Amino acid sequence: MFSSAVAADTGAMRPGPVSGRYPERKDQENGWLDHSCRALQGALARMRVNRQAGLRKLAAAIDRQGDALRVLDGPQLDSLLLDLRRQFRRCGLSDPLCIRAFALVRELAERTIHLRHYPAQLMGGWTMLQGQLAEMETGEGKTLAATLAAATAALAGIPVHVITVNEYLVERDAHAMGPLYRALGLTVGYVTQDMEPEQRRAGYACDITYCTNKQVAFDYLRDRLLLGNDRNQLRLQLESAYADNQRMEQFLLRGLCFAIIDEADSVLIDEARTPLILTRNIDSSAEHTVYRQALELAKQLLNGSDFYLDSAQRAVQLSLAGQQKLAGLQSAEEGLWRNARRREELVRQALHALYLLHRDRDYLVAEDKVLIIDANTGRTMPDRSWERGLHQLVEAKEGCPLTDAREQLGRLTYQRFFRRYLRLAGMTGTAREARSELWSVYGLRVQRIPLHRPCQRRELPAQVYPRAAEKWSAVITSLIEQREQGRPVLIGTGSVVDSELLSCRLTAAGISHRVLNARQNQAEAEIVAAAGESRQVTVATNMAGRGTDIPLADGVAERGGLHVIATCRNHAKRIDRQLFGRCARQGDPGSYQAILSLEDELVQEHCSTALVKLLLRRMEKGSLFQRQLNLCGIRRIQRGIEARHREARRTLLQHDRQTGRLLAFSGHLE
Repeated sequence: MFSSAVAADTGAMRPGPVSGRYPERKDQENGWLDHSCRALQGALARMRVNRQAGLRKLAAAIDRQGDALRVLDGPQLDSLLLDLRRQFRRCGLSDPLCIRAFALVRELAERTIHLRHYPAQLMGGWTMLQGQLAEMETGEGKTLAATLAAATAALAGIPVHVITVNEYLVERDAHAMGPLYRALGLTVGYVTQDMEPEQRRAGYACDITYCTNKQVAFDYLRDRLLLGNDRNQLRLQLESAYADNQRMEQFLLRGLCFAIIDEADSVLIDEARTPLILTRNIDSSAEHTVYRQALELAKQLLNGSDFYLDSAQRAVQLSLAGQQKLAGLQSAEEGLWRNARRREELVRQALHALYLLHRDRDYLVAEDKVLIIDANTGRTMPDRSWERGLHQLVEAKEGCPLTDAREQLGRLTYQRFFRRYLRLAGMTGTAREARSELWSVYGLRVQRIPLHRPCQRRELPAQVYPRAAEKWSAVITSLIEQREQGRPVLIGTGSVVDSELLSCRLTAAGISHRVLNARQNQAEAEIVAAAGESRQVTVATNMAGRGTDIPLADGVAERGGLHVIATCRNHAKRIDRQLFGRCARQGDPGSYQAILSLEDELVQEHCSTALVKLLLRRMEKGSLFQRQLNLCGIRRIQRGIEARHREARRTLLQHDRQTGRLLAFSGHLE
C-alpha cells in the first residue's frame, strides 16, 4: 500500500506552483556504483513478482466499500464524487481515499459501460497506481483495469497519459472507456498521427489522454525544441504573468506527470533499441541522381568476394577487393564520388537496401510510397523513414519517386524519455522475461496478478520440418482437423509475404479464410471480431498479437475454443506468448501449437549454413530425438537474438548518457 510520503507527493505531480508549469523528472546521471547497485536490484527483482497477499486484502476492502454504493442513486454518487475530489486535493493519494475511489469507479463502470471490475482487475489497477508494472495474463482485461488507476489519479488532479502501441487501440479504448470517465466528471481525449497541433494540444489538455508511445515522445521533442536551453521552471511561471506570447500556450503537452503504458514490454523493451529522431524535410533533389548511381554500382558487386552480409546484425562490410572494384567502376570525377569514404558509405547503404531489406517483410509499397513495417506490431509506420539515404535507396530500388532527405532537429531515446515521468506504471501479459531490465533501466517493479478464472489453455506438441513446403502442408492438415471439430483457427505468420503465401495455398485447397496484415489494417476490427466464429480461419501477422480480443461465437467454447498455430518463432519468446494468448481467455478453452521448419527466417539468418545443412541431413532420418534437438536449437537461436537486442539497448543507453555528459556544457542532448 501507499506510504504517507507518496500521498504527500501527489501535489508535486500536478502542474502548478509546486512542480512548475511543465513538470517532469530531471535526468539523474549516477556513478558506476549506483548503476551496479541498480543492476543488482534488477537481478533480485525476479524474486518479488508474486507478493499478492496484500493485494488480496486490498481487493476485499474495495469490495466492502462497494457494497454501500450499490443502493445509492445518481445524485448521491455525484455528491460522494465531489467530496472525494476535495479530499484528494487536501490529502493526496492516501490509502483510504484510493480505496473509496476504486469502489466508486467500479460502481460507475457497471452503470455506464456495463462492465464491473473483478478482483484481479482491482489488484492490477492498484499495482499501476503505485507506479509498478502489472503482469496480467493475456485476456484478463488490462484495458478496464487501467481505468481504475487513470481515473483515481485524474480525480486527484494529476494529468494521465494512457500509452499504447498503435492508433487502432488508442481510438478504440478512448471511445470505449469515455462514458465512464465522463460519468466521473473527467475529460478524456486522444492523439493520433493525422491531428493538427491545435487538436493535439486539446487532446493533451484533457484529464486523461490516450496516445501511442511514438506520438507522445515526438510531441515532447517538439516541446523541447520550443523550450530550447531555457528550461527554468520559475521563468515559465513568470512568463505567464508578463509575456504577451507565452510559451506555455504553444506547448503541446502539460508535462510528464503520470503514464500508464499498455503492452509495456513492447514499448519499453522491443522498441527501445532505436532512438527517436525528430526531423524536417530539406531539398535534396540534387542527390537523387547520386542515390540511383549508388544503387547501380552496388548491383555490380558480388556477394562473398566484393562484400559480406551479416544478416543477424543487419550489417554490410566491403572487402578490399570490393573497394578497389568500386573505385574502378566509378569513373566520374565530379561531386562526392571523388571522396572514397563517402562513396563507400553510399554503396554500403545501397547494398543494405538491396539485400537486407525485403519487400513485404520490412516494408510495403503502396501508392508509390515505401512504408516501413513495424516488426513488433506488423503495422505500417507512415511517419517513419530510414536515415542516411537508406530510405531513398529503397525507393530507388522499388522504382518509386524519391522523397527529400530529412534534417535532424532533435533526438531522444525511450529510456531517457520514460524515466522523466514523475510516475511511470504499466501493464502487460509478458513481463517476467524482462523484469530485471525493467527495474534496472526504468525503476519498474513487476507484480504478477492472479488469474480471474483458471486457465484452460492447452499446448500441443511443437513440430519442426526440414523444408518450408512440408511445414505449410502440415499447417493446412492441422487446421482442417480443427475445422472439422467446428473450431476457429488463427494462424500467425512472421511477415506479410508469408501470410499471403499461405493465403494462396489455402485458396488452392478450397479453404475460405481472411487475412490480417499491414495491407488490411483498416479492416482490423472487423476481421478480429469475426475470428472467433465457428470454422473461421484467420491468417495474421503480429497485428493480431497485441491488445486485440477475439470473442468466441455461441457454441464454439463447447467445441474446444480457438486454436492458434504459430508458423515461426519471433525474435523474443515474449512475442510468441502474446500470439498464443489469443486463445483460452477468461477461462475459455483453447489450444495452441507451433509448426516450424529449418528454412524459417529465424534459422536461416541466425544460424550458419553448415550447421543448417547438418541438421537437415540428420533430420531426414526421421529421428524423434533429432526433431526435439532441432526445437532446442531454435530456442537457443531465439535466446541469442534476445541477448543481442538486450546488448543493443544497453549500448544505446550508455551512448545516450555519454553524449549527454559531453554536450552538457553547451546545452541539452535533445
